Amino acid sequence: MMPSTNLFRPSLWLGLTLWLLIFTAPSVQAADSPPSGDSVQMMEAFSRDATQAEDSNVLKDHKKHVIMFLMGVPLLILILITGALGIAMAVFGKQVFMLHMIFAGLSVTLALAHVVTGLVWFYPF
Repeated sequence: MMPSTNLFRPSLWLGLTLWLLIFTAPSVQAADSPPSGDSVQMMEAFSRDATQAEDSNVLKDHKKHVIMFLMGVPLLILILITGALGIAMAVFGKQVFMLHMIFAGLSVTLALAHVVTGLVWFYPF
């Protein structure tokens, strides 16, 4: 038989609460203290380096538009091929279902990549 433990004892919760208050109060006071001059200069240097690194890694808008265009052209071609294969099946009775599904899958995959890239680059989060 397992020993029963009563987790609803008030003394247990009171002890845990006091323990948390005693050991977290010094850390809260340390975080509220104003930073010294050296640490402010150090943080300014880090933020300045971070902004310089971001500026050097960011693609220019023109290059982003070119990449989106280069993704959009094959996407449009794949969609036209998929549509033509669908029409060939429906209207002319050709047996191209597997080829139609392959081009449809490629179209959907490229469309998803195009959408995700556009959202990440151009949607203001």
